[in-house]
Amino acid sequence: MAVKLNRKALTHARKLIEGGKVERDVRDDWSEHSPSSDDENTFIDKHGFADFAEWHLGRDDEKSDGTKGSVSFPFGDFKKVHRCAVISLEGRAAQYGHDDIRDAAKKLLELIDSD
Repeated sequence: MAVKLNRKALTHARKLIEGGKVERDVRDDWSEHSPSSDDENTFIDKHGFADFAEWHLGRDDEKSDGTKGSVSFPFGDFKKVHRCAVISLEGRAAQYGHDDIRDAAKKLLELIDSD
């Protein structure tokens, strides 16, 4: 499998959660809360692709580096971790057999819900 856990993104997500930068929304909110393509492009232009990649738990080294196709499983809106995004990505990771990403998402949910 080409998609692997992006450990830098996992560390970033943990720091955000521990710092209280969490949107405790519900499962189906991610379709409304997820950044638009224009939001993503603006973020990349302002902060660079490396920072953009840190908002995605999946990384595909077989795709061209520095492209949106090389990252997957987003968990936030570039300001906060969204609980709904983590729930969504956990399900998708499980569906496609990305066990390391699924397990990381479960741990993030536990951290979010521990408060």
